[in-house]
Amino acid sequence: MTYCVGLLLDEGIVLLSDTRTNAGFDNISSYRKMFTFTDPGERVIAIMTAGSLSTTQTTIARLTEGVEDPENGPVPSILQAASMSEVARIVGDTLGAVASEIGSKMGAMAQNASATLIVGGQRKGGEMRLFLVYPEGNFIEATRDTPFLQIGEHKYGKPILDRVVRPETSLADGQKAALLSMDSTLRSNLSVGMPLDLVVIEKDALELSVSRRIEPDDTTFQKMSVDWSEALREAFGQIKL
Repeated sequence: MTYCVGLLLDEGIVLLSDTRTNAGFDNISSYRKMFTFTDPGERVIAIMTAGSLSTTQTTIARLTEGVEDPENGPVPSILQAASMSEVARIVGDTLGAVASEIGSKMGAMAQNASATLIVGGQRKGGEMRLFLVYPEGNFIEATRDTPFLQIGEHKYGKPILDRVVRPETSLADGQKAALLSMDSTLRSNLSVGMPLDLVVIEKDALELSVSRRIEPDDTTFQKMSVDWSEALREAFGQIKL
């Protein structure tokens, strides 16, 4: 499975994904689920994927080909779209078409072609926006009332986001919340696994402010996990019936 989370904050966007792909107890692999497209100074776009690996890889391949060859690519270039909502539409149309093509070949197993995406970014002169794209190609947008979106195994990491993430949350605290949300998921679901990919897009920077791979031996993440566990145990002990 997968866990990906995106936060839309006043200061910018925080995106975090795992890399585990599970096709059975004896077939566990790592595949990147975070993809970025940049035209520095003009726009920056990040896409996270969950679901059928065949569907998501084909979708990303077509989007990449469209960017690399805007005149002859299989889909319009998302780096030339007039708005972020147009980016979401192009991504949704591509995902829907790919899922339909793969599903038609799979017959009764067509449900296994399902995939969902999170798309976030900003273009010059526009607002930062964050979308969740459904398998059929339709999408919803993060708002000030709901400033985060999740795909994959989201239930374990949602409680901390519900409690601490607000639009005014700083980018530093947003990264902390996303990482602790992932830590809770890693502890509760073996189908989600490291390494992790973290991307931060600062408002109006129009480039990737942070883009890094967090490996299993990352000391900062390990310490954060230990500190969070100790803080929870301490808080639990202080609560009286």
